[in-house]
Amino acid sequence: MSYTESIGSRTYRFADLKSLLAKASPQRSGDQLASIAAASEEERVAAKMALAEVPLRTFLNEPLIPYETDEVTRLIIDDHSPAAFAEISHLTVGDFRNWLLSTTTDTDALTRITEGLTPEMVAAVSKLMRNQDLITAARKRPVITRFRNTIGLPGRMSVRLQPNHPTDDVKGIAASMLDGLMYGCGDALIGINPASDNLAAITKLLQMIDDFRQRYQVPTQSCVLTHVTSTIAAMERGAPVDLVFQSIAGTEKANASFGISLALLQEAYEAGLSLQRGTVGSNLMYFETGQGSALSADAHFGVDQQTCEARAYAVARKFKPFLVNTVVGFIGPEYLYDGKQITRAGLEDHFCGKLLGVPMGCDICYTNHAEADQDDMDNLLTLLGVAGINFIMGVPGADDVMLNYQSTSFHDALYVRDVLGLRRAPEFEEWLESMQIIDARGALIGASARQPLLEGARDWMGIA
Repeated sequence: MSYTESIGSRTYRFADLKSLLAKASPQRSGDQLASIAAASEEERVAAKMALAEVPLRTFLNEPLIPYETDEVTRLIIDDHSPAAFAEISHLTVGDFRNWLLSTTTDTDALTRITEGLTPEMVAAVSKLMRNQDLITAARKRPVITRFRNTIGLPGRMSVRLQPNHPTDDVKGIAASMLDGLMYGCGDALIGINPASDNLAAITKLLQMIDDFRQRYQVPTQSCVLTHVTSTIAAMERGAPVDLVFQSIAGTEKANASFGISLALLQEAYEAGLSLQRGTVGSNLMYFETGQGSALSADAHFGVDQQTCEARAYAVARKFKPFLVNTVVGFIGPEYLYDGKQITRAGLEDHFCGKLLGVPMGCDICYTNHAEADQDDMDNLLTLLGVAGINFIMGVPGADDVMLNYQSTSFHDALYVRDVLGLRRAPEFEEWLESMQIIDARGALIGASARQPLLEGARDWMGIA
């Protein structure tokens, strides 16, 4: 089905729903690279006007990628709940935006419709929204998950402690881990990106974190972010695996480029469940995504990168994850050119994920060849904190020495918690207070009070 919209004497025609969504997207270098973006701001406005009149039902009848050839499309259609959709089934995309922003639409209403939403619906409505609209609606939709602690409660924000090392040196990683814990970070997880997929090294890192966790009774979870097949192998060898990680995308072909399928993710999910390592819940999958991943794999099929990204959240939702992380500026300026595009993408991803019932976090980041800097990251960090982000990254000095990109630091987490009054996960906060790292208000206690714990941990790990 084609779509048309007139502005003055000029009429714009859009060949199909896929083209309409792409042309309605805010300016994005990745869509320009794919030659699917609007040619002018006037065409973009025309596409938004036409998109606003599209009934939500259309997205159920016109799959962007054929049902027969894509298992992600099949997942989206087969798992759709007509009962949950009924409440909003009469709305157009523009009406849906108004409904989301209405003061009478609350958390209960957004929760009721979750299973009735498809990624394409939420991607479409996001294209009609200003940044403040994305923040307003996402803030109304908390998503709460549990493993050894509870993430996503309103008024709280967690941090993934990311102590990477360029050679996977255990002492170097342990030192960064201790540094982050002394700043009150690590309630989302302690997660290491390994420099290699060597199974022995992965197991050694998992064991080190788990030994520390048990010795000091830390109510958090660990993860080594290796390929899911390596994690399955580690579980088979008896490694202490908490969260099961995998990068995912929004098309079957893009996921195949990662070496995964829905069946493989199901196998990993069931293997993780069988370990029964969670204490307060059983959400155990950890997924990472990023706008541009499908395009970079030549697996986007003409779908704009933001809609492809939202489709990845349908994959995540299937496996009841503990955490989902959009690594928003990591792929580079070919896909998100500058600070403005990175900021917009981060807000879109968080909004779309939350509406789909996914526990969204964000690696607020950029590569050194992007037209962005740390001020842009400060802005996005603050906006996502207001929007109710589940978690952010805690990287020593905000500079990841293994992955070579810029993210957010332990100090950045302190900043956003302080200015927005955000607390940590309750179980982790209680532990920090018991260890005299924070006081009852959640503020850091002086270094002298923390010194005994720090020295004891250093001695135990053999860190000078």
